[in-house]
Amino acid sequence: MRFSDRMGTIPEYVVARLNRAIAEARAGGIDVISLGIGDPDLPPDPRLRERLALEVQRDDAARYPTNHGQPALREAVADYYRRRFGVSLDPATEVLPLLGAKEGLAHLAAAILDPGSLSLIADPGYPVYAGGPLLAGAASMPLPLLPKNGFQPDLAAVPPEVAAQARLLIVGYPNNPTGAIATPGLFAELGAFADKHDLVLCHDHAYAEIVYEGDPAPSALADPTFRSHGIEILSLSKTYSIPGWRIAFAVGNPSVIAILQRLKTQIDSGMFPALQRTAAWLLGQTDVAGPPLATYRSRRDLACQQLQAIGMPVAPPAGGMYLWVPIPTNESSLVFAERLFAEAAVVVTPGNAYGAAGEGFVRIALTVPEDRLGEAIARIGAIL
Repeated sequence: MRFSDRMGTIPEYVVARLNRAIAEARAGGIDVISLGIGDPDLPPDPRLRERLALEVQRDDAARYPTNHGQPALREAVADYYRRRFGVSLDPATEVLPLLGAKEGLAHLAAAILDPGSLSLIADPGYPVYAGGPLLAGAASMPLPLLPKNGFQPDLAAVPPEVAAQARLLIVGYPNNPTGAIATPGLFAELGAFADKHDLVLCHDHAYAEIVYEGDPAPSALADPTFRSHGIEILSLSKTYSIPGWRIAFAVGNPSVIAILQRLKTQIDSGMFPALQRTAAWLLGQTDVAGPPLATYRSRRDLACQQLQAIGMPVAPPAGGMYLWVPIPTNESSLVFAERLFAEAAVVVTPGNAYGAAGEGFVRIALTVPEDRLGEAIARIGAIL
């Protein structure tokens, strides 16, 4: 049998590899503590589950959906953006439901990039930022997010010839994996850069509601220059602890929304109608429980304290549900992560899975109870 040459350039997705290793170890009777996957362990609000159960009972729940989404859902997204971010959207042309942010990001690359073209991507960043361009046969240039810059991109460091070749630029704040928040003026700076170089912008807003101190995370679309060149992808997965439901939205520039929708009509048939109606109802509520910030904050503070005690100091992140932890040894991030798994049965994600700038770090997910989190850190300390 013969397969596509492009698949030879695409590595196995990091979460798929971790899931397989965890399953094999647990099948062998090993007590694995997984801090590697950002899968919320707390259940969603019961009313949300009740609403979905109700919508599934409709006679038309199993009918084909549309890629464009039900009008009531698009209107609910636009109303949510007006209330939450102070951003006005046209429901007809500036809102598109997605089957999760991951799907939208990958397909956006396919809609924008050609073989030989270039994407500028946050590094470290969500692995699909690089995977999407690979699937499109395009290349990516990293925008290093470094501690000394507060994990913000340095656009002045992009060579002019690279900027001229680029068609797409992707960032995300609160940032996965670093937890950094976008600095004031960043989205205006990105908009000016896109205006100068005629490229499409995308802001990944999957962790919009997980901010521990200060003002809520802003929408990139609040800046008119950014909005004139790009879109934002908002996911409900982490906000409402429903990652398996795959509910997200692309919002913003009508031309970008239209080209992404046209691509998706060839690939999927849209979101399950019962989920669309449930999401429309959810976005209109003000009392459905959002992210368990108090729980994540408590886990964050506990983990930072205990990591400090074992010689792995880390600054508490301002947002997100992860710790971005410097490696205390001379090992690479992959070797260090593999050693923790082999010797302590603790899973962390090696920093290089998020890009070259992630080398020297591992990511710890705050998605296990405090007792298991503390036990995992104690196990790590015992082998250091």
